[in-house]
Amino acid sequence: MLNYSTSEENYIKAIYHLQQMDDMVTTNELAAELKTKPASVTDMMKKLKAKKLLNYERYQGFRLTNEGNKVALGIIRRHRLWEYFLAEKLKFTWDEVHEVAEDLEHVTNKKLIDKLDEFLGFPRVDPHGDPIPDANGKIEIMKKICLTELPLNKTAIVGSVSDQSSKILELLEHKNISIGTRLEIKKRFEFDNSMEVRIGRQPAFTISKQLAENIFVLNN
Repeated sequence: MLNYSTSEENYIKAIYHLQQMDDMVTTNELAAELKTKPASVTDMMKKLKAKKLLNYERYQGFRLTNEGNKVALGIIRRHRLWEYFLAEKLKFTWDEVHEVAEDLEHVTNKKLIDKLDEFLGFPRVDPHGDPIPDANGKIEIMKKICLTELPLNKTAIVGSVSDQSSKILELLEHKNISIGTRLEIKKRFEFDNSMEVRIGRQPAFTISKQLAENIFVLNN
């Protein structure tokens, strides 16, 4: 297996995430995502294409090859396993794990990662509810809907959070909402589209539309 630089891996992972939203990724999109200059992106694209990790069509954009996708899933697997380890074993809060895992994801020793997976009991999702690819790069996609689409008085389980910034995770923690939380919507307010939510037998409380749009629940 070839080794790639930290910079190359960061580009590969960013392209993978962007191409989930758009089939082809543009130079400007990637530059904005990585907070770098388009010229730097162009230089890296040439390197990744030379390593057969990227397909590029002039004026249309680029996307990862099958090999590129395989490398990306390996990086994502390492990142999410380390997040799980940090949260479950070292008791980092879920708004702290991402930044530390950004460094640890570049440790590429396969035996270490496979042992880590086994030690953790082969977890299926990370602390934010994102699926963890298995050793073969297979990733299980669970059916989820946005909390804003959940019918009134129907209990659902929080499956993931789309915005994983420390500010929103801090707010969710303050509201006692985390992955696996069972909740239901009791009322919607037309004035600002906020909603009243209840967790178990606790008193109901209000959350904003903006927060609700970032919470996804399992659609059984």
